[in-house]
Amino acid sequence: MPEERRVSRRAWLIGAATLCAGVGAGVRPARAANLVQRFGRPLAAPPQRLFAAGPPAGVLLACLAPERLLGWPTPLPDAAKALLPAAARDKPVLGRLSGRGSTVSLEALLALQPDLIVDAGSVDATYVSTAQRVAEQTGVPYLLADGRLADSAAQLRELGALLGAPARGQALAAFADEALAEAARVRGDGAARPSVYLARGADGLETATAGAINAEIIEAAGGRNVAVTGRAGVARVSMEQVLGWSPDWVLTQDRNFHRLARGDAPWRTLPAVREGRLLLAPELPFGWLDGPPSVNRLLGVKWLAAQLRRGTAPARAALDESVDEALRFHALFYGVTPPREAVQGWLDGRT
Repeated sequence: MPEERRVSRRAWLIGAATLCAGVGAGVRPARAANLVQRFGRPLAAPPQRLFAAGPPAGVLLACLAPERLLGWPTPLPDAAKALLPAAARDKPVLGRLSGRGSTVSLEALLALQPDLIVDAGSVDATYVSTAQRVAEQTGVPYLLADGRLADSAAQLRELGALLGAPARGQALAAFADEALAEAARVRGDGAARPSVYLARGADGLETATAGAINAEIIEAAGGRNVAVTGRAGVARVSMEQVLGWSPDWVLTQDRNFHRLARGDAPWRTLPAVREGRLLLAPELPFGWLDGPPSVNRLLGVKWLAAQLRRGTAPARAALDESVDEALRFHALFYGVTPPREAVQGWLDGRT
């Protein structure tokens, strides 16, 4: 994106100041003040060396400015790398600052000489504390972006402007607006919301409960998460609980579980599995449901909303439409268009 790198410092400062005032294009005033929290010294110019504090931020930065991403927080499988541009796929694994334990020291971080640290996803006191501490101890500016799915378009616009890539941010945000508006129409069509169980892990007995960032795609797509426990997060459940919930759909991103459930007697006692309402979401280069919960879910919400609305396995024409959407998303967000037959295989559950 050479034209993005030529953004003048004056133009970037004007755009950043506008966003700080909460009047950037597409940013809802009620959320603008808290969408991206800033810690440490202010940026003096568009940052060129970006450190992703966790996997959601890694995906976000790889989509917005892959050539400026210093490296990945966690390893990527070769199959995922093949679906990313060279500017992103060849980056080293640097470790993470946030989430389930830091794996990079502040000394190693400073040796990388980042201009900016970016984190995205769940925003709670722990993440805020980490951002404040790291910014103070390193002197490196730190951005903490709320990663809720509903705010994806505003997040992309604001971060695009702050990174000096406003046109890129706007282009990705336009897709986010489209995907979320389409899902909202499905939710508002008056039809009853089908119940959904999100099966995680090889045995399917880990799930993301209602309100968790890992499961918010279910509600966004017009479904109803059956795992209501009063505490948002990832939890282990029993087979008896799943049978008691008796979901209309079982949704997974784990191929091992998908194979297990189709032939396993306890799982096949569920009408959803027995009658073909077991959905396997693609996972390359990043999961369509989560893994991580970042802008990769925008494709997933379009796919899941269409699946729940149809209520049965998709006809060939509907499958072709989903393939077209996936190819468009990959080209726009990742800069690489996978072979059509590969995407068809993902959606057929073959590969």
